[in-house]
Amino acid sequence: MRTNSVFPFAFGGTLCLATILTFTTGCSKGASDDTIAKDVQSKIEADPVTKDSQVNVTAQDGKVIIKGAAKDQATQQKMEQIARDEPGAKGVDDETTLPAAAAAPAAPPPQPIIVPAGTGLVVTVDQALSSKTSQAGQTFLATVARPVTVEGVTAIPKGSSVTGTVITAKEKGKIKGEGQLSLALTSITVRGKNYSIQTGTLDSTVKGKGKRTAATTGGGAAGGALIGGLAGGGKGAGIGALVGAGAGLVGGALTGNKQIEIPAETALTFTLSSSLTLPPHPSE
Repeated sequence: MRTNSVFPFAFGGTLCLATILTFTTGCSKGASDDTIAKDVQSKIEADPVTKDSQVNVTAQDGKVIIKGAAKDQATQQKMEQIARDEPGAKGVDDETTLPAAAAAPAAPPPQPIIVPAGTGLVVTVDQALSSKTSQAGQTFLATVARPVTVEGVTAIPKGSSVTGTVITAKEKGKIKGEGQLSLALTSITVRGKNYSIQTGTLDSTVKGKGKRTAATTGGGAAGGALIGGLAGGGKGAGIGALVGAGAGLVGGALTGNKQIEIPAETALTFTLSSSLTLPPHPSE
């Protein structure tokens, strides 16, 4: 009987003890996770490296979980170290994010190309001009015969279209026996876009018995020397070409009736009297 009375007591005591231990273990486990999380959170907020981080710390089965944003990788690594060093922590799950990499500084915008005043434009006229047949205000076309470069970049390519105006056209004998022809350029087309330009005026005058002068005005330099002779005879005879920095030209021939003639394809050099601003473009 004594043995039987002890057995139920022992059996009941064992059940009771097991139940208490299970309950205590469960409570202890929950409290441990909560304690770990709070301790890690406090240490992160106190550490000088990580104190400004906007993170939230939890723990599950001893594993520390960190969520939020870290300002940089060093801060992220420091928070992981704090969690690993926490007593009772069995691992770390770092779910923090880092800010997106800063974009590379934008390249400075390309600068426009400025062709300065004083630059010479060598062009060939697309049509014949004459002191006898041309009219003041008449428009003529020309083509750039020599590219213009600025700081190693081709600003005005060879072949660009140019528009000019006949400023003065006077047939010899009508005014003091002089024949006059004055030209200037007014616009240029560069890479498909048209620009207004201002140039010095190219003047050529015939006086008396065939005496001839050539000069540039309106900002250009003196005409200089004509290469080639002036002769009577057929149209196009003795074509002159004045080429050089700052030099102007009205190339032409003195015909039998002493008029100034500029055949098509004659080379003329005009000088920009105002700068020309062009958009940036790749070097050629």
